[in-house]
Formats: sequence, C-alpha cells, structure tokens
Amino acid sequence: QVQLVESGGGFVQTGGSLRLSCAASGRTFSWYSMGWFRQAPGKEREFVAGISWTGDRTVYADSVKGRFTISRDNAKNTVYLQMNSLKPEDTAVYYCASARKPTISLNTYEYNYWGQGAQVTVSS
Repeated sequence: QVQLVESGGGFVQTGGSLRLSCAASGRTFSWYSMGWFRQAPGKEREFVAGISWTGDRTVYADSVKGRFTISRDNAKNTVYLQMNSLKPEDTAVYYCASARKPTISLNTYEYNYWGQGAQVTVSS
C-alpha cells in the first residue's frame, strides 16, 4: 500500500519561509515524478510544482516561480517544497502526489497517490 505523508506546514507571516516534506513508502519512489498541489477554501486544487523521476527537471506554476523550490532525495524516498517570500495568497492545504509516469504532469488526474495534506497559513 502506497503512503505519502506530508510534514512541515504551519503558520508564518508575510515574507517568511516554510519547508514541506513528503515521505513516500510502499512503492518504488524513484520511478515516478512527484508533484505538489494546493487547494484554498472554495477553490479548485491547483498545480504548484513538479519534479521528474531523476530530479533533473522541474516545473513551477507562474504564481510561485522564483519563490518556491521543489527537490527530491530518492535515497530517502522524500520530496521537498521550499517556500520563500510567502504571501497571504499562498494560504492553502498543500498536497504531495505521486504520478503514474516518470515525466512531470500538471494535471491532477495523472497522479494516482496523494498525501493527506498540510495546512500552510500566511498572515498579512
């Protein structure tokens, strides 16, 4: 059984930083791309960042480009999301997800395993 467990969410002021971690188990983690998505109240889940199976390619949503960094450590079966210069509009529940393939996808339907979510709240 595949499990993805996020950690590192919390409350931070505008301009602050947080680092999310997602530990995977039950699957050959390194074969698949990983992604981070977020969902704010009343809004659809949206793509934030993705990383290929080898970690040599990354893709970011325009809204976080230059502020967020996705990375992975295949030896530890863990993917990270470093979030800097946080803004109130970054407030959401953040989900990590494991894709069905090794290349990055921006679409939720191409991810078949999801974590439980981590709340990130940015105060103004």
